[in-house]
Formats: sequence, structure tokens, C-alpha cells
Amino acid sequence: MILRNYLKIPALLLALPLLGAAQQQQQKPTPPPAGGGPSGNTGPIIIPRSSQPAPSTGPLSAPSKAPKPTKPSYAYHVSVPEVRIPVIVETKDGNFIGHLGKDNFRIYEDHKLQNITAVNYTDQAPMTVVEMVEFSNAQWWPFLYHILEASYAFTSQLEPRDWVALVTYDLRPHIKVDFTHNKQAVYAGLNSLFYPGFSESDLYDSLAWTINRLNGIKGRKVIVLITTGINTFSRINFGQIEKTVQSAHGVTIFPVAIGWSIRQYMEENGYLGAMGEMNYIVANNQLRYFAKWTGGRFYEPRFEGAYPDVFRDIAASVRNQYIVTYHPTDTKLDGTYRKIKVEVVGNDGKPLRIVNRKGKKVGYKVIAQAGYRARQAVQ
Repeated sequence: MILRNYLKIPALLLALPLLGAAQQQQQKPTPPPAGGGPSGNTGPIIIPRSSQPAPSTGPLSAPSKAPKPTKPSYAYHVSVPEVRIPVIVETKDGNFIGHLGKDNFRIYEDHKLQNITAVNYTDQAPMTVVEMVEFSNAQWWPFLYHILEASYAFTSQLEPRDWVALVTYDLRPHIKVDFTHNKQAVYAGLNSLFYPGFSESDLYDSLAWTINRLNGIKGRKVIVLITTGINTFSRINFGQIEKTVQSAHGVTIFPVAIGWSIRQYMEENGYLGAMGEMNYIVANNQLRYFAKWTGGRFYEPRFEGAYPDVFRDIAASVRNQYIVTYHPTDTKLDGTYRKIKVEVVGNDGKPLRIVNRKGKKVGYKVIAQAGYRARQAVQ
């Protein structure tokens, strides 16, 4: 009896692997469905794939609002061009002159008086600004130090409602931070600038690239150009960047030329030479043109301590402004460049006269873009 039981034990041990294999074959898991997702004792859980593509945003584009319901279009429509000119009126000391109305402005387009339809004033306008920073090995390292210091100074005075993007350039432009309200993100982008990648400063190409992308954004846009102004290896020439700047719609450029004190040191010690001095003179003149054509202002701070005042002045110029709107008498959409002249007059139609508390006449200036390029009929 005992011997018979011992003989059964090996037989059971041999049968166990066969039973395990049979159970494993019966409990073999079914492959997951094509849609993916976990599976369990109750069967697979199918998560359908979304048929909607992932949203994407292009470079240098502020978030768009929800689309509004479209109305049915008709074959007949009328298109009347409208021109909106930002205008700043300030004293020689830089104090903004307010309380001006539609009757206080005169606008001439190609020497022809235009009919102004509206004048709006704001002193709290948020900025849509591109902080464009030169960062290349084309300049001596103290220039880079001053450029970065000026960039930090500009970022510090941004307000929560401002849209700001950070673009650096050397051989080509680089978007370090796309449009955001987050000032800390801009600081992080500046902190990431350690070593320049190239020894070229292609100002013309980079500025044209930035303007072309800003043209697709509605409203007034500002480029704060922190640079030495030197252009080394651009594919386009000055005549081509001139046309691009003139064709910019609603873009104002505030160039800030960096390195005045460094250039003085280099000139006094003979490091620049006649050609080097001429290069910086040409660079400053080009930056002045960019500001004049777009209604901005050229700055050349002499010392680092002047950076905060410069950028506060830029912010005040953007936030305090008149927007003068008119429909041009020349309604042709032919892409021609049209010169603009803005005058300020008193209630009697004569040039505006401003006096101080002592009754002494105070000088003032009108800052507006020098002209614009009409859109083409196909745009």
C-alpha cells in the first residue's frame, strides 16, 4: 500500500507541467485593440483616437481669440482703405501733451490734406513688443555685456498685460521666447545666452524676418532693437531693408545703440581706426532711419546708468499716444509709398501755441511715422 502511494507521486509531478501549460494556453491574453488602452478581466477598454489634429501656433504670433460665427458672403462688397497713425505730441523736455481732439490735428498725405475720421487717446495701452537682441561674436565681449545688461533693464519694466517675445540674432534670427505675458520666461531666455554661436551680425536679414512675421498680427507692434547697429553678412542690402521697413504695417522700431563709452575708449587708444569709426557712424545713421520711417525714436545711451531711463521713455511713448484715423483720398491699392506729415493746430486753425505758468512759450514736437506703403490689391 505504501509502495503504491510512492509510485503515484512521480506521476503527479510529471503531470503538473502539462497542467500548467494547458492553463497558460487557455488564459493567453488577447492582444490590445488597435485603438490602444488597458485591458482587464472585463475585456479591453478601447480609447478611440482623436480625429482632430493637434493645435499649432506659428512663430511670433499672439494667441488668437475664439472664432466668431461667420456671416454669409455676397458677391458685392465695398473696400475702403483706412490708415491709422500713432502720434505722440510732447514738449522739448519729453512731457506728453494731452487733451487734444480731432480738430487739433492736420494730416497730409503726399502734400494733400486728408479728412480725419477719428482721434483716440490712451495712456494705458499694453505693449505688443519684440525684444530683438544682437548676440554674436562679431563684437568685442564688453559690447555683449552691455547688450545683455540693457536687455535685462528693458525686461524689468514690462507690465503683466504686455505681450513680449525675445528674439536674438547672429548669422540668423532665433526665437528664444515666443509671445508671452510671463516676464520670468524672458529672464530665463536671457539667462540661457552664454556663448554666441557665430561671428556674424546679420541685422538686415534678421530685422526683415521679424517685420514680416509681425505684419500678420493686428494692432500696433513695437520692436525694441538692442544692438550695435553693425551689419556684416546679410543677403539683402540696405535698399531692400528700406522697402521692408516702409512696408511694415503698424510696426514701430525703437533702436537702442549700445557701446558708446566702449567706442570712445577704443577710439582714444587707436583700436578702431578710421574705417572702424566710419562703420559705427553708418550704423547709427541706419538705426535713425529705421526709427524715423516707423515713427519710433533712436537712443544712444552713453553710460549703463541711462538704460532704465531710456526704456521707461520707450514705454511711455508706446502707452501714451494718439491714434489718428483717416481714409486717404487716393484709394488705389497700388503698393506705392506715400509720405505723411502730421501737424497740430489750435482751435483757431493756427499752429498750436503752448505756454507755461509764467506765460512763456514752450516748444513741442510731433512724433509720427514718415509715411507708409499702400497695400497691393491682391493682399
